[in-house]
Amino acid sequence: MIGRYTRAEMGQIWSDERRIAAWLAVEVAVCAAWHRRGRIPDWAMAAIRDARCDLARMAEIERETDHDVIAFLRATGESVGDAARFVHLGLTSSDVVDTALGMQAADAGRLLDAGLARLTGVVGARALEHRQTVTIGRTHGVHAEPTTFGLKLAVWYDELGRQRRRLDLAREEIAVGKISGAVGTHAHVPPELEDEVCAELGLAPEPASTQVVQRDRHAFFLAVLAGIGGTLDKMATEIRHLQRTEVREAEEPFAAGNQGSSAMPHKRNPHASERISGLARLLRGYAATAAENVALWHERDISHSSTERVVFPDACLVLDFALADLADLIEGLVVYPERMRANLDLTGGLVYSQRVLLALVDAGMDRQTAYKLVQGLALAAWDGGPPFREALRADPVVSGLLSPGAMADLFDPADQLRHVDAVFARVGLIGAGVVAEREVVGAQ
Repeated sequence: MIGRYTRAEMGQIWSDERRIAAWLAVEVAVCAAWHRRGRIPDWAMAAIRDARCDLARMAEIERETDHDVIAFLRATGESVGDAARFVHLGLTSSDVVDTALGMQAADAGRLLDAGLARLTGVVGARALEHRQTVTIGRTHGVHAEPTTFGLKLAVWYDELGRQRRRLDLAREEIAVGKISGAVGTHAHVPPELEDEVCAELGLAPEPASTQVVQRDRHAFFLAVLAGIGGTLDKMATEIRHLQRTEVREAEEPFAAGNQGSSAMPHKRNPHASERISGLARLLRGYAATAAENVALWHERDISHSSTERVVFPDACLVLDFALADLADLIEGLVVYPERMRANLDLTGGLVYSQRVLLALVDAGMDRQTAYKLVQGLALAAWDGGPPFREALRADPVVSGLLSPGAMADLFDPADQLRHVDAVFARVGLIGAGVVAEREVVGAQ
């Protein structure tokens, strides 16, 4: 991943230095297990514990061998002298590479969980701040009925919680290693040694392996990362819509000195949200590649290897960046309650049509008759006729069933939003016993 979207801590996890350090940790742990069994003498084990791999020397050897693990073993062997003959006993390359990848992925997963936890907390705080801030709900991009801006965010908060649970499962699935040899038969390495090594490295052993850890685990991990990216994309897309000039109910923070366009000085564009949407597309692509890697020939081939060198680091780096980017964005999101109220009133009360319909039904009118009556007055108002509320007052059937006071109550959003706190209690943002507030921001 390019430096622009690489945060330092995640970048370090996927650096060449960390990868080779993980390879070395696997080799040393295996040697230590053999040492406990008396196969490696004390003098050799002491040298192996001090082993180092010079990356420049490894690269030089790889140019000759065209095999990175062999180059690693030779470069490492040069640092331990005669003890090198005890390194890699009974192992195949994938024992080292796959186990190390499990270690890196587990570290990356912990960092991603921390980023997801921070974003969830930020969204929850803003949801509480705006839980009674009235806005218009839209379906198909068209005004529907009143909601609150906080309820929008509470929906995101709940979804992020589900994503954290999925990430937790994916982290468990990927944190495995294998020390089972060339085709997974433990022909040269007993299963109990594998158990010891994996436990020392903080991993579970792959219960049944071929030459590789099975790639359904990797596909699931990257699918979960792509799913989290989909949630971020959804949130970013909503912010982009809300920042449109015609809507302008919320917008990204725009610090002093920021410039939105090289050509138009007036522009304040939702560039961070657009960036997050774009990065989510990458995550979906990485997940598709990982799914292709599940089917390998027989006990293994290496068609997955080249892709995993790209998709694993990049997916973790991209999601790590996007989580932090969106958390900063929502933390600084500028919200315009007055504009929300203006947009709510834009249609002259059409958004209360269902309340009028139900009130007429409750007053004794047939539902289909009431629907057609209300629809006719609403569509006429859409097309430039009398405003919806005035048309209702003027209609003799409606006025005969609904008093002026009852009619006025139908055009107050407060009653429609009386259960918002119940939803907040369901998702754990407030206590279940909280009494709903009657004063709604923006209500009249």
